[in-house]
Parts: sequence; C-alpha cells; structure tokens
Amino acid sequence: MAWLERDPSGNYHVRFRLGPKKFRRSLKTSAEREAVGLVTRLEENIRLVERGRLSIPPGADMATFLLSDGKLAEKLAPRPTVTLKQLFDAFFEKLPPGHIEQSTISGMRIHERHLIRHIGASFPLTDLNLSVLQDYVEKRSKEKGRRGKKVTATTIKRPIVTFCSVWNWGVQHGYVEGPFPHKGLKYPKGKEKPPFQTWAEIERQTQGLSVAEAAPLWECVFLTLAEIDEILKHVKEHARHPFLYPMFAFAAHTGARRAEMLRSQLSDLDFGAKTITIHERKKAHDRTTFRTVPMSPFLEAVLAEWKNNHPSGLFTFGLEEKLPRSRKTRDQPAAVSRDEVNDHFKRTLAGSKWAKLRGWHVFRHSFCSNCAARGVDQRLINGWVGHQTDEMVRRYRHLIPNQQQEAIRLVFGANTRTLQQTTA
Repeated sequence: MAWLERDPSGNYHVRFRLGPKKFRRSLKTSAEREAVGLVTRLEENIRLVERGRLSIPPGADMATFLLSDGKLAEKLAPRPTVTLKQLFDAFFEKLPPGHIEQSTISGMRIHERHLIRHIGASFPLTDLNLSVLQDYVEKRSKEKGRRGKKVTATTIKRPIVTFCSVWNWGVQHGYVEGPFPHKGLKYPKGKEKPPFQTWAEIERQTQGLSVAEAAPLWECVFLTLAEIDEILKHVKEHARHPFLYPMFAFAAHTGARRAEMLRSQLSDLDFGAKTITIHERKKAHDRTTFRTVPMSPFLEAVLAEWKNNHPSGLFTFGLEEKLPRSRKTRDQPAAVSRDEVNDHFKRTLAGSKWAKLRGWHVFRHSFCSNCAARGVDQRLINGWVGHQTDEMVRRYRHLIPNQQQEAIRLVFGANTRTLQQTTA
C-alpha cells in the first residue's frame, strides 16, 4: 500500500509499507498528475516483489529500487566537483616520467598560474563555459607583458591551449565531462611575426631606439656565414668550459634545438657516414622520433677533437665538475642542464657585440636562413631541422638582402639601362 503526502512547499512525498517496514521518499515534483503516476508504478512494483517476479538485491535502497522499476539499487550520488587546481594537480601528479619535456612542463606550470590568478584555484569546472574563458582572455589582454607592452594574442592563447590539453586528459580519466568549451573564443587581433633579418638590417632599424624598443627586433636576427665564423672564433677564445665551443658549433651547423643538443649522445655521432642523429620529442606526443642531419667538414673536425678530449659519459655535452651558478653536484658524468647552458651562453658572449643575442635559438634561425639563401631545397631544410608549420617556414623562406637586390636586377636591370639609353 502506498499513499501521497504534500509538504508545505507543495512537493509530493510517497509513503509505503513493504513487509513490516514503512518507507518515505520525496518524489521531487509538485505536479499531482505526475505524483499519482509514480505512486501507481510503485504499487505495481511492490506487487511484483510480493509475487516473486522482481527480486530486491541485498543492501539495496528500497524506495530507489522500486521507484526506478528495479534499475537502481541505491541513490544516485552527486559527482564530486573538481576544481581548476585539482585538475591540474592530478594531471601533473599522474604524468609519466619523460612523457613531456621538462621545459614544456615549466611552461605549462606558468600557464596554470595565469589561469588560477584570473579564474580561481577553487573554481568548479562544472561551471566552466565560453563566457568564463572569454572573460579570462579580456582580462589578460589588458595586462602588460614583457617590456611594458600589452600581452599578445599568441601569449594569451597558450594557457588556453594548455587548459584544453589538461581538460581532454581529465575527460579520459573521469575528472570532467564533455568537450572543452573554447569554440567561438575571440582573441585580440594578432600580428604576424616578421621574417628573420640580417644583423646589418636590424642595426639600421634600431638606430635611435631604446634598448627595450630594440629588443623585439633583435629577436628576428639571423647570422650570416661570416658572422657565424666570427662568433665561433669569439667563443673559442672566451669559453670558460671545453664543452661550450663544440656546442656552439653544433648549434650553428645543425640547427638543432637546445633540448635536442642536451639530449644528444656520443653514439649519435656517425663519423663514418658523416651524419648526426637528432632525437626529437616535439613531432609526436606518444613516442620519441629522430631525424638525421649531415655533418659539415668543419663540425666533423670540431666534434672529433671534442670526442678525443671528452670527460667520458654517454652525453655529447657532458661534464664531471660542478659548474658555476649551478646547484647540481655530479658523482658521475652527466649532461649539462638547460639552466646551465643558458647561463653560459650569456656569460660567453657578455661584453661583446654578440651580447644582444637572446639565446641558442638564433643559430636555428641562422641555419635555416643561410640554407635558404644558398638555394637549398626547402624540403631538405625542413627535414634537417624538423619544421612542422608553414607559418614558421615563411619566416625562413627568404634571401639575404644583397641577393634579393641581385635577383631584382636580373629582372629589371637590363630594361632600366635600355630606358636610360633611349632617353639619352
């Protein structure tokens, strides 16, 4: 037997008896017709139980079982609300060692801090929607970044991309549900990065500018072959540690990324085939890939000498002693760290004209640009440096300025002379 009751708020409750026990449950409705229908089905299920046609599982919640036609044995527990910080903490905690580069993890941590600062560490992800993300974009677009300038669209987008990756991981592991709500997100209008330019071009453009104003232009510099020879000569004379000169030469003659050089091992140097194997981690997320770069005669000589004087160990650029400004202690030979090579890049070039260079990546720009200037097929360049996007290739796909002038003279030079002779 079952009957309805109505509470002061207008919602219906059902009471029923099964055996010696009485039960009461809210029907979560104020509609009488719906409530009557639920009670009718409840009474029918009670009769099925009494006739043995419906079995109640041990420990089942009686009211839930009967009101659900025997489909639920217990009340539906609300899903725990996961916060923004909890999702990121879970992601980094369960990240397999070596799955992502340490430099990438450091960048993701920075992105996490930006998101938490504007959205909130305790923000429930069940409330995340496009409006919340758009509000984040608008707040970040009003902030000042490096050198006092407003944060660019590219910089704003990076934490969103990181958030999307972490969200998708959370969906797979049951922390959140549904697609990441970034479809339709609007960013400030961005600006395409300029092509890489020669030292002379940058110097002309930076005349009269402050150091802060000139800094973005120096990020676009690439070194000609003569300038690379000059900087390598400077490094050979001023480097404080033996590994620096071969490392600078390696960067200049292969276009390898900093992390790829730090990962390099002596076994990757094939002096017989005159090739170097570069181990990549950016091309595929689920595995380490590799590419092969030919060894220039100059680099072959430098690396052969370095190998003969190598301090032992697996890594191409390894050390036994403790470096200045490094907290690492080495009981055995090991690769130098990212922070160590960054520090010694600056120390080696300090006080010279090359101190304006920002970091190791300038050699990657220079390698690509010089190859393009010598007419090397773009497909070969892409294979040597492991390029992925057309946007990046466009920044390299240009000629050195004096070669551009020579090319335009080949087209219009003769006509100009003819015109001058005609007018004379």
